[in-house]
Amino acid sequence: MQYVFKLSATLLCLVLLAAPAIAADVNLSVAASLKEVINELSESYARKNPGVKFVKNYGSSGALAKQVENGAPADIFISANTEWMDYLKNKKLTDSASIGIFTYNTLVFAGAPGKAASMKDLTRLEKIAIGSPKSVPAGEYAMDAFKKAGIDRQLEKKLVMAKDVRECLMYAERGEVDGAFVYKTDALLAKQARILFTVPQELYPRVTYPMALTVAGAKNRDATAFIAFLHSGEAKTVLSKYGFATR
Repeated sequence: MQYVFKLSATLLCLVLLAAPAIAADVNLSVAASLKEVINELSESYARKNPGVKFVKNYGSSGALAKQVENGAPADIFISANTEWMDYLKNKKLTDSASIGIFTYNTLVFAGAPGKAASMKDLTRLEKIAIGSPKSVPAGEYAMDAFKKAGIDRQLEKKLVMAKDVRECLMYAERGEVDGAFVYKTDALLAKQARILFTVPQELYPRVTYPMALTVAGAKNRDATAFIAFLHSGEAKTVLSKYGFATR
């Protein structure tokens, strides 16, 4: 009887060793403006790597960073500014060696044609949507632009706060505001709103998307492989297709 048990245990070990490794889920926490890009890239990667499953969480960079800090599952974090990446790095929640730049974007003002043609025209509008500056990088960029243009106080009572850039764009699409500050890539997806003007680059820091593995992600080989894929030529081609800059 003892012999049979030992033999069965040995056979079980051999079966487990021979079985292929089960791929783990890859949890992605990504700035909302990258939704279409990451959906396409993750689907492409999954087709080439059967068994890899992506769990995607899109939102404002600040909200996502806070979720990671509070223990939400995340293997890869992609922010729409360096501030929230630095926040997690300082909390020792990212794998510092993996931090790199994914892509770049441009801030624009979108709305119905004829509403505005430049920053100076904003003061005569009634409602302007921006992402909440406390958690949405696009909103923070917009506030920087207002201050440098010297119109921040004139716009204080005109601002409608949104939870992320996609909600901003939705307000503009529905005509609930005169226009919204969003990224160029978001505005290109709009059905009703149009880009009315591009915010002069000298008024705000360049929109930069850093990405990194989290501490947990650094232990997930599928996450490590996917972040390497995000640096590939295929990823750059998809980014360009959606209007992002790669340099």
